[in-house]
Amino acid sequence: MKIKILGCSGGIGGELRTTALLVDHDILIDAGTGVGDLSMDELLAIDHIFITHSHLDHITSIPLLLDTVMGIRAEPVTVHASKETISTLRTHIFNWKIWPDFNAIPDATNPFLLYNEVKLGETQDFNGRKITPLPVNHVVPAVGYHVDSGEASLIFTGDTTECDALWVEVNKIKNLNYLIIETAFSNSEFELARLSKHLCPSMLVTELGKLNFSENNPPIEIFITHLKPGEGENIMQEIAESYLTLPVQALKNHQIFDL
Repeated sequence: MKIKILGCSGGIGGELRTTALLVDHDILIDAGTGVGDLSMDELLAIDHIFITHSHLDHITSIPLLLDTVMGIRAEPVTVHASKETISTLRTHIFNWKIWPDFNAIPDATNPFLLYNEVKLGETQDFNGRKITPLPVNHVVPAVGYHVDSGEASLIFTGDTTECDALWVEVNKIKNLNYLIIETAFSNSEFELARLSKHLCPSMLVTELGKLNFSENNPPIEIFITHLKPGEGENIMQEIAESYLTLPVQALKNHQIFDL
């Protein structure tokens, strides 16, 4: 299994793309602006989109992707998300005012967009590729995802602030190779991070202190995502100067993880 980073920034501009991960050729985790860099053939191959939460930087490419491939591919596309996120998509995006309701096109019996409600701890299995929603803590209902090939696995937190429940689940995983966790703000913006339920470096240190290393685990590589444009170097410098004993590096666009 391969996971390619299509976007990992908290904003746009130049080469910056918002959050999107491509699992093999047919599954997206979040659908930010990075999806727009895929070729037509690559867009046509997308069968499933797993969404962490409803914020625009994580869903912005879904409407355009559906509009682009409908009529070229016959099979519907399935969006997997929490009950609350699906409700938000139905009410505020696919409502005929912002965008057509692809859940009713070409008709309600044979929609091009299917919704599948995900629930914490319930695994979706795609021929041995397992994706499980994890608890996180954000300003809107949100989940993270555990992606597991059987041999190795990756955690993507999506957007979150401090969340004890997340680490309870992470610490159960015995084949965890990669942890992708957000840090959106610098320490000087602690109050903004707290209000918007994101992390800053001091909060990140606290959260990673909840990560238990087991002899059964391989060494875990930790990557920081969702850095705000113009603040990435400062945030990573603050992380480097913290009391964190774990090696941490910034996630990069086009990076590939083998599981």
